[in-house]
Amino acid sequence: MSASRILMHIYAWTGLAIIVVGIAYTFVSPPQSLRTDRDGVPHFTPEVEHPITGEGVSVNELIRHYRGD
Repeated sequence: MSASRILMHIYAWTGLAIIVVGIAYTFVSPPQSLRTDRDGVPHFTPEVEHPITGEGVSVNELIRHYRGD
């Protein structure tokens, strides 16, 4: 195996390691902008039950309704 081939392997594995560590860090400790949307609702909020019809309504839809949008 030539030296240039070994260096390319090292370069590729280092790049892969940096990407994997960066993605893992984002999942473990996400920035504040990824935790909530502009209305302060967490991104993975489940739907709430409509009291009359019993169907699921998203929290963002409720916010738009009461804000008047």
